[in-house]
Amino acid sequence: MTKVAIIGAGSAVFAYEIMRDVLVTPGLDAGTFALVDIDGERLELAHHIAEKLIAATGRNWSVEASTERTQVIAGTDYLINTIEVAGMANVRHDFDIPMKYGVDQCIGDTIGPGGIFKALRTLPAWLDILRDTERLAPGALVMNYTNPMSLTCLTGVRASPLPIVGLCHSIQNTQEQVAGYLGVPPRDLKFRSAGINHLAWLLDLTYQGEPMYPRLREAAKDPAIYEQDPIRFEMMLHLGAFVTESSGHFSEYVPYFRKRPDLVAKYTRPEYLGETGFYANNWPSWRAEADDWIRQMIAGTAELELERGPEYASAIMAAVETDTPTVIYGNVPNTGLITNLPQDGVVEVACLVDEKGIQPTYFGALPAQLAALDQAHMAVHDLVATAILEQNREAAFYALMLDPLTAAVCSPAEIRAMFDEMAATEAAYLPDWMRL
Repeated sequence: MTKVAIIGAGSAVFAYEIMRDVLVTPGLDAGTFALVDIDGERLELAHHIAEKLIAATGRNWSVEASTERTQVIAGTDYLINTIEVAGMANVRHDFDIPMKYGVDQCIGDTIGPGGIFKALRTLPAWLDILRDTERLAPGALVMNYTNPMSLTCLTGVRASPLPIVGLCHSIQNTQEQVAGYLGVPPRDLKFRSAGINHLAWLLDLTYQGEPMYPRLREAAKDPAIYEQDPIRFEMMLHLGAFVTESSGHFSEYVPYFRKRPDLVAKYTRPEYLGETGFYANNWPSWRAEADDWIRQMIAGTAELELERGPEYASAIMAAVETDTPTVIYGNVPNTGLITNLPQDGVVEVACLVDEKGIQPTYFGALPAQLAALDQAHMAVHDLVATAILEQNREAAFYALMLDPLTAAVCSPAEIRAMFDEMAATEAAYLPDWMRL
């Protein structure tokens, strides 16, 4: 019997998608879902939708739930981390304070001031989860979905002997988007991808043996196509490869597009294409709408969706349980996988999965210009992980100093003032060592 623990299951839509995928995947016929969240009301929603899914699929699965993880995670085979620490209380601070200093964020939850402070709130809780898992489920394979992805994985692998893989949907989504721009079937578009999360790159792009980058550069001349992804097309045209994160979110990773109002106006578009404050302005309503949708499915007024989605978790479980090899893209320690990125960091590469678990594959060297962008962020990741593991406030400040967008906008003194203001404003949700 397979046991799957979902930590942060109160994010009921995400828990729903993972459980649905498991329940419709061949080879995962029986088991237990252990759902954990500190919000009892949202946990109850996740519990009810789990029961609804099990009944609808007829699979031999059971579900248990608790606000105290140590009551339910013992013996877990797969632990899935989806926690959000004090996000609702700080989403405005993570956007508003940096914006006051000129740092214009669209999403702001994986990098930049918002992402760094989200990490400082989240990673202490993540380390506690790993310690409990080491004690109660030492054989568990840990899958992380929590952002900031690279920071969460890096801190985890430095602190714990557990096998940890970070999972994102950006590469599979990008494959589908680029295939659409090219007018070819997504499953027939071949590529290699490597880098770091949200800064991985599609390389060796071909269709039926034909190189596709000439055709993609030609497609970018069509305004109807260019306007669907302006910033990613700009990066491809000038740096030679298509990046795997959306235009809006990716724009925060580089110093080129958000450092002046005229550039924001020229290159960004509404919503996920770069809208200023898009995440902060909409997340509270998105969360309410998601919970309402779950309630409707529980009540039977909305239809259950029972088709497997793009997330990798169920595919990993099936590959391990049935020893059926599959390939996923995972965030894993860089043990010589990408030769020109730091070897003590976390990278995103293709991984083989079978009964032996996650087996990352060798990529080699990235083109130098792409590696340089990734290296800059891996330095930020290293400093944040150091801050958490050594309880070193100054290392966290240095991380913000090196953030490419922040450095493009602010002086060192302004970055120090921003850092101190965010730390003071969010003090109730940060570790004690972050206080002045």
